[in-house]
Amino acid sequence: MEIKVKKLEEEFGKDLLIAQTPSDVEALRIKYLGRKAEINQLFSIVPSLSKEAKGVWGKNLNILKNKITFALSEKSRGLNTKEEKIDLTYPSARLTRGSRHILNVVSEEICSVFEKLGFTVVEGTEIEDEWHNFSALNIPLDHPSRDAFDTFYLDIPQPQEKHRGKFLLRSHTSPSQARVMKLSKPPIAVVSPGRVYRPDSVDASHSFMFHQVEGFAVDENINFAHLKGVLLNFARLFFSPDVNLRLRPHFFPFTEPSAEVDISCFICKGKQEKCSLCKGKGWLEILGCGMIHPEVLKNCGIDPKKYKGFAFGMGVERPAMLKYGINDIRLFYENDVKFLEQF
Repeated sequence: MEIKVKKLEEEFGKDLLIAQTPSDVEALRIKYLGRKAEINQLFSIVPSLSKEAKGVWGKNLNILKNKITFALSEKSRGLNTKEEKIDLTYPSARLTRGSRHILNVVSEEICSVFEKLGFTVVEGTEIEDEWHNFSALNIPLDHPSRDAFDTFYLDIPQPQEKHRGKFLLRSHTSPSQARVMKLSKPPIAVVSPGRVYRPDSVDASHSFMFHQVEGFAVDENINFAHLKGVLLNFARLFFSPDVNLRLRPHFFPFTEPSAEVDISCFICKGKQEKCSLCKGKGWLEILGCGMIHPEVLKNCGIDPKKYKGFAFGMGVERPAMLKYGINDIRLFYENDVKFLEQF
């Protein structure tokens, strides 16, 4: 054992003198301190020695290991402090900066417009229960949207309150409306952005996950004219000062009356038959809206005889596609750097 230890120490000393670069020092560290190093083999012999020899050679091997570690550290430090010739005129490497995703930018821009109009931004939860996602919003039990083919139900234990039904991935951002109204007293004006999920087939205009912004206001004496004024201001601040609105009658379970909202084409202004944006129609659909149904107010603890409200909801992808001339929703999610760098 004594001969082996002495020989190992001598060999290390010779190798250390030869080492001239940091990579040489690293190679020595692996050779003398790595898992397959000879010093570890000597340590494995110690348990088989006599009781007295164990203490002696265990101590000697630890001393040697510490010497090697210290010597390698000093050698490495000495090599790193050597002066290096640096050419200060040599061009530096090009630094690439990341950018925020276009959907985040558009979502915040939409919310910012409504903040200027007096709304507060509130983000809801992506995992919801049936009561907040459907029942509170006056969506009946036999409505197609409750079907398993139209909603991502989650295989997790149901809420303790049985009336709340199963958990699911929210299919719209409207549950935020119910949660805010339950916890707040009018006047209320809120927009709620976030991801929503529906089991749709992916194509150029559909995705199983997309983004929405829900907005609503509740107060005394609110009417449809207030809703139209808010949406007109939004459209002109977000798209163009020249756009106009067109409201078409529609049906939503949680609003009555309800409407689909179109904006006039801000590219051709309805004057070009071959417009790439509106295809000559002159109008672009952007969102749905309406006066909050009295049952929704009642479900959320607000007296519908005293208070009225309006609500609206829009996707984020569609306004982004309209504003920036994007023709395929899948481009938002493919992480193509060339596409993302354009924004």
